[in-house]
Amino acid sequence: MSTLGAYFRLARAGWVMVREGVVAALPGDDLEGPPRLAWRAARLLARNRARKRDRSERIAKAIERLGPSYVKLGQFLATRPDVVGHEIAVDLATLQDRMATFPRAASVTAIEGSIGQPVSALFASLDEPVAAASIAQVHSATIDEGEQTRRVAVKVIRPGVRRRFYRDLEGFFLAAHLQERFIPSSRRLKPMEVAQTLAQTTKIEMDLRLEAAALSEMAENIADDPGFRIPSVDWARTGRDVVTMEWIDGVKMSDVEGLRAAGHDPVALAATLIQSFLRHTLRDGFFHADMHPGNLFVEADGTIVAVDFGIMGRLGRKERRFLAEILYGFIRRDFRRVAEVHFEAGYVPGHHDVAAFAQALRAIGEPIHGQPAETISMAKLLTLLFEVTELFDMQTRPELLLLQKTMVVVEGVARTLDPHFNMWKTAEPVVGTWIAENLGPRGVISDAREGVGAMLSLARQAPDLAARTERLSREINAMAENGLRFDAETAEAIGRAEARHSRWGRAALWVIAISAAVIAWQLV
Repeated sequence: MSTLGAYFRLARAGWVMVREGVVAALPGDDLEGPPRLAWRAARLLARNRARKRDRSERIAKAIERLGPSYVKLGQFLATRPDVVGHEIAVDLATLQDRMATFPRAASVTAIEGSIGQPVSALFASLDEPVAAASIAQVHSATIDEGEQTRRVAVKVIRPGVRRRFYRDLEGFFLAAHLQERFIPSSRRLKPMEVAQTLAQTTKIEMDLRLEAAALSEMAENIADDPGFRIPSVDWARTGRDVVTMEWIDGVKMSDVEGLRAAGHDPVALAATLIQSFLRHTLRDGFFHADMHPGNLFVEADGTIVAVDFGIMGRLGRKERRFLAEILYGFIRRDFRRVAEVHFEAGYVPGHHDVAAFAQALRAIGEPIHGQPAETISMAKLLTLLFEVTELFDMQTRPELLLLQKTMVVVEGVARTLDPHFNMWKTAEPVVGTWIAENLGPRGVISDAREGVGAMLSLARQAPDLAARTERLSREINAMAENGLRFDAETAEAIGRAEARHSRWGRAALWVIAISAAVIAWQLV
């Protein structure tokens, strides 16, 4: 039954996209055959008022009708221009995760169920919601501390959001499966893995204890950083469905005139923002991946405070070295070295020619050196880099794409604050320090220390590895002699599952076909 339901939900989502003009707004002039006929039909079926909107407005309206799960899907796909294309990714990046609030009583139920204490024992007051998104909403609250009260922000999960997301997730997986089956060229993008990544990241985001843990981890990382901090967590009032944190009083970074009126220097704030982000990325390998201006506040003393840690990015040591070396290589015009780094990291398959890849990189890098530094975008450089690497069969790297998306957003905020912002000059102290510490003599010593540690760990595991190898060898020999066999019960179960899947698949296709015919008849 769940498979049939997934077909219906996917059909409904497609119909909403058609009616809101999303499909009609996609480029279709170069299509041929049935796809072109379907695109032209979608243009006729779009609502009249939808045709007057631009594409980003059409997408926003369709996703609003489809609900919270599709808001998260849209935001996730904004980080995957390799999947949806650069233009659509830009449109999706403008989605505002703002939804109607839900009653305070539902928040009280969620808080008490998650923490196991009455709200009256936890807070002196719990106000009406001040903001709501697809996953949760935020309340202002106060806590009695003797003669004083402390104001806090209480983030509470939206009722029923997990159940609805898991239900819609079946449709996402079905769409990915159909894409892989009927569009062979899309298999390189691994649609099923994309759906699995969406499922995993959203499950993490819907457990607010993990957001609190992200806050705690980053607080330790940046304890000594100048000009940037994050809210503290109240762990006694935090559970799966609620996280309580310090209330932030400040001016939103989206309010540039408000920042100036408060006496802040937008140019200095832009530099602090970029340098902080690069420290988190290169030094810590752990960064806030949703740093749009609505999530950034400036306190009275000029300190930037980031909120909403539901989406975080991680980079391993190899990815950080890769990022630093390609940036450094482009600055020095050493395109051969940039190409070699891609091959050394295993990102570009070894059967390609390093010299040819270096030539492609030169096509990106040379125009940069003819421009004023303040006009060069690091985010645009990364975008062009990923476009070129696609020609050389570079496999999708979700962690690098998330970094690129965040870089686009952060750099855009900096340029809003300072239209003449020089990304390279601002980044140089952080990038230069990291390169000196990790790619110079100190980096060699650090690598040697890690290598020795790995060898010692391997030596300790040697007896266990030898035993496993011997057991595996015996099992392989047995399989070679006797073949791979299923017992009767397993074979029968596989047969039943396959037959059931085929029946439901045929039934679902008939239902969708009949539904489409009914809809078409009603439109006549």
